[in-house]
Amino acid sequence: MSIIVLGTVALDTVKTPKGKRKNLLGGSAAHFAISARFFNQVDLVAIVGRDFPKKHIDFLEKKGIILTSLIKSDGKTFRWSGEYKGDLNTALTLSTELGVLSIFKPQIAHHQKKIKNVFLANVDPDVQMNLLKCMHSPDLVGLDSMNYWIHTKKKSLLKLLKKVDIYVANDQEARDLTGEQNLIKAARTLRAYGPRFIVVKKGEHGVLFYCDKFIFSYPAFPVEGVVDPTGAGDTFAGGFMGYLSKQKRMDEKTLKRAVFYGTILSSFNVEGFGMDKTSSLNQRAIKARLDKFKKILAF
Repeated sequence: MSIIVLGTVALDTVKTPKGKRKNLLGGSAAHFAISARFFNQVDLVAIVGRDFPKKHIDFLEKKGIILTSLIKSDGKTFRWSGEYKGDLNTALTLSTELGVLSIFKPQIAHHQKKIKNVFLANVDPDVQMNLLKCMHSPDLVGLDSMNYWIHTKKKSLLKLLKKVDIYVANDQEARDLTGEQNLIKAARTLRAYGPRFIVVKKGEHGVLFYCDKFIFSYPAFPVEGVVDPTGAGDTFAGGFMGYLSKQKRMDEKTLKRAVFYGTILSSFNVEGFGMDKTSSLNQRAIKARLDKFKKILAF
């Protein structure tokens, strides 16, 4: 059993009230993988340019991420630069350079096509569909996206939603895609689009989970020293999907526990720049914070 994730591997430049960092290892697939690795083997599918630092490749390999399908192409790596102010809930994008991401066509090894757990992290929905078509009868497929694709490739995204089990979106994305301001109504509409399970991320306000049989909502783990929220959503998805990929059933208890793990891992992520905190985590620290979270929730 393992999990395959498609998405971006990027070089991020981030400025927050806590400081500025240049050329951090980032991207949806990278943040997801560093989180999901605590539960399962992770095969990463992405593209980088010739300028991508070897130290980042070495780092991912050292963390056990399988890079068989990480393409290194002529051109520049996808780069994002952003700044957070105030409550740090929203990033102001300063620049985006697609580089080789604009020509990305996923290529995976034959044995990877048999992987049963698939997560389509944020990237062009047509690219996500291309990978999904390569997979041989996966058991569990999760999907993430962003407002840009909702606005520019809504038709492709809606087509893809019919083929996945889990859709992970933040609150604004859920509203934009459905036209519903109330998140319960938005989640219900998203469910009607196809996915069995809807996960709506609400940043510092936690998570809403929706399916036909039950609904639940949990707060975020309280963090005093937020340093950098970049990658928190992908880190949540990695913990959530990583935990589910090892389970034999999808009952309410299992799904709640998956949300707990996603919440805990994302809480570590925001405490440092890039992957500073999640890269140095161990199972003991994760369990300790999970136990603390349960006490906060009066479990």
